[in-house]
Amino acid sequence: MRFPFTKMHGLGNDFIVLDAREGGLPPIDGALAAALADRHTGIGCDQLILLEPSVAADLRMRIFNSDGSEVESCGNAARAIGLLYGAPARIETAGGIIATTPTDNGISVEMGVPRFGWEDIPLAYAMDTQAMPVAWEELDNPIAVNVGNPHVIFFVEDCDAVDLARLGPEIELDPLFPERVNVNVATVVARDRIRLRVWERGAGLTRACGTGACATAIAAMRRDLADRRVTVTLPGGPLLIEWRDDGEIVMTGPATESFQGTFDPADFGAAA
Repeated sequence: MRFPFTKMHGLGNDFIVLDAREGGLPPIDGALAAALADRHTGIGCDQLILLEPSVAADLRMRIFNSDGSEVESCGNAARAIGLLYGAPARIETAGGIIATTPTDNGISVEMGVPRFGWEDIPLAYAMDTQAMPVAWEELDNPIAVNVGNPHVIFFVEDCDAVDLARLGPEIELDPLFPERVNVNVATVVARDRIRLRVWERGAGLTRACGTGACATAIAAMRRDLADRRVTVTLPGGPLLIEWRDDGEIVMTGPATESFQGTFDPADFGAAA
């Protein structure tokens, strides 16, 4: 038996979207998500997004990375789901409820309020998250922020010069981060412009990471390197990040539907 999917992306960060709000889908677990995400033998994606009914919001969004791990939040996926929904929506995630609104410039997402406590990231032990006394080779003194999922941000002279493919997994898997961590290397160009590259927990190097852009913007603002409204440019393109006076982070950027198709779970070793 075959089941429908929609392929989408936000600035090149791509997703398989499965809609289970009215039932009819087979059980989706990490193994099937990883098989579908494989770019050689599956459909191919950075994350698989599973939509489910919600009693607390308009719908629930579950997020599986390409390695099959389930994570709390994904800003680019939120914009994609906002585009699919086609109207203002409240979306339940494991990282909290977020709100999406279609705009002339794409989709705006209210991402919630950032958290900075060491236990909120979480870290393995207490330390100042605004200037962490740790280093991995030339990457040192990062700042940690939880924006629905955990991020560590390093400000460097040239983010493109960092060997993030090598250092990213080392930092992601460091015992300091018991739930692993997303790794961001950023260069502040001006008080309203930041360049960013991200090693995404469970997915690797990515063309765009919405929560990474949010976390990096907030980190720059906390260190007085940027104003409260900043454009963060990733390899896939720019996102506008605003930290409102009420503490809410608002991210605005594009989302695109690529194509639709069907798949048979039996082709991936799963029961239909």
